[in-house]
Amino acid sequence: MQAQETVPFTGYQKFVIFLLAITQFTVILDFMVMSPLGDMLMKSLSLKPQAFGFAVSAYAFSAGISGLLTAGFADRFDRKKLLVFFYTGFIAGTIFCGLAHTYPVLLAARIITGLFGGVIGSISMAIITDLFALQQRGRVMGYIQMGFGGSQVLGVPIGLYLANAWGWEAPFWMVAALSVIIAILITLRLQPITQHLALQNDKSAFKHLWHTVAKGNYRAGFAATALLSIGGFMMMPFGSSFAINNLGLTNQQLPMLFMVSGVSSLIIMPLVGKLSDRIDKFKIFTVATVWMSIMCVVYTNLGVTPLIIVMAMNILMMMGIMSRMVPSSALTSAIPEMSDRGAYMGINSSLQQIAGGVAAAVAGVIVTQNGKGTPLQHYDIVGYTIIGISVFSIIMMMRVNTLVKRKLADDKVVIPEGEIILNEGM
Repeated sequence: MQAQETVPFTGYQKFVIFLLAITQFTVILDFMVMSPLGDMLMKSLSLKPQAFGFAVSAYAFSAGISGLLTAGFADRFDRKKLLVFFYTGFIAGTIFCGLAHTYPVLLAARIITGLFGGVIGSISMAIITDLFALQQRGRVMGYIQMGFGGSQVLGVPIGLYLANAWGWEAPFWMVAALSVIIAILITLRLQPITQHLALQNDKSAFKHLWHTVAKGNYRAGFAATALLSIGGFMMMPFGSSFAINNLGLTNQQLPMLFMVSGVSSLIIMPLVGKLSDRIDKFKIFTVATVWMSIMCVVYTNLGVTPLIIVMAMNILMMMGIMSRMVPSSALTSAIPEMSDRGAYMGINSSLQQIAGGVAAAVAGVIVTQNGKGTPLQHYDIVGYTIIGISVFSIIMMMRVNTLVKRKLADDKVVIPEGEIILNEGM
């Protein structure tokens, strides 16, 4: 297996990575905190699993719809301005969540937050593909995805502590306060990103959107992303409720569980990012997907289990989840041309969110509970379903890998001395 040369980062690129990572931290935390708050919300608002599943999927569906509506415009504006606009709306939606005291109001607040927050990831991906060569993106994805681990190490445990002390609304106020500081930093320090504007040829946003969807290569990336999201979202909504009602953990033990899982993510993500820049990304993805599928089935079949074993199982499961996210994100980011990146990332993010919403809603239908505090039923079926979805995701990612390698071959440039170099603008 041949190693590839590592391309170093500039000082400004390092700052952009940090800025996008902490932005992702807040967006992911806003979504992630719903899972550990699940048992508390279901008991406080007297919700059945299906109703809570809809509360989680409401964010995903609204994020998906928003992404589709904005995809046609995504390549027609300075990416910095788009990021500031949608991040500001995300902050407003998060504040609304903190003000919610009934299920209908919470549902509306999650929809508003999703309308803005769901687009931020695609804007960040477009910025990454504009500013970083493919040979750097594995490491970039590793650092950006550390927001996922960081939200578990710091955000979720602190959020749970605040929720236990002041109610389930408190974590949303924490996210809103932190996001305001980050929004100011983006406004003051991030440089305009406008190189893509010179490449626009379509006369209308709708035509640009259709132009992007019509490309067969792009549709392969969309399908792969959707399958990954369906598998990834199915277990998440009921994670805390399963841990408390089936595994026998307490509300006080949940912060430690999420913190340990998060620490493992922070360690795993950069390592996987470096490996995916040096080793074949598809091979890493395949091995990680198989491992994740096995661990999901084992975990969803557990009964009452000591905390230390639950922690170990979560770490092993997180190894698979994180190790497939990094190479898959790097591969799918290499498919679009620069002129289409904003629209492509917008549609890709939308399908990711919609697929995740479908997964959360389906999980809410599969999982049942006889009453407050009773064990969840049929959670194991979710684990078995993930295996089937994972098989299809490997097949689709194989197609994406083939397309990326072909694109790399087409983008090679021969200079007079005969040396072949890669077009780093890809």
